[in-house]
Amino acid sequence: MIRFILHSKGADKAGNAPNGAVEKGKPGEKQNAEDRWLTGFECYGHAGYAQEGSDIVCAAVSILTITCANALETVAKVKPLVISKPGKMILKLPDGCGRDAQVILLTLRQGMRDLAREYSQYLVLNES
Repeated sequence: MIRFILHSKGADKAGNAPNGAVEKGKPGEKQNAEDRWLTGFECYGHAGYAQEGSDIVCAAVSILTITCANALETVAKVKPLVISKPGKMILKLPDGCGRDAQVILLTLRQGMRDLAREYSQYLVLNES
């Protein structure tokens, strides 16, 4: 089973998003997962859907996470911290990222939600 953890932050007490972006909600107001500023992710494990080389769930997760990391660099012009080993990938955005980085991470989140809905016994999605 793959465990995917999406990290986020809320606005500060003044209502400012962590990286200076505009964020929904009022200062001090509790925010739901949809309103929080995405800051990175962790992905661990193997799906076990099929044999290595034929596992469509592992392939889908790999494509989404690697494309996200690459797009952050080439499209958003952001250099995230990336740790990648077999069965593990961690990505953390640096401070000061713009809206393009958020759109890329939001797209990743949507893809992971779709996968988790279809393959819930092989992929667990946590949003913190």
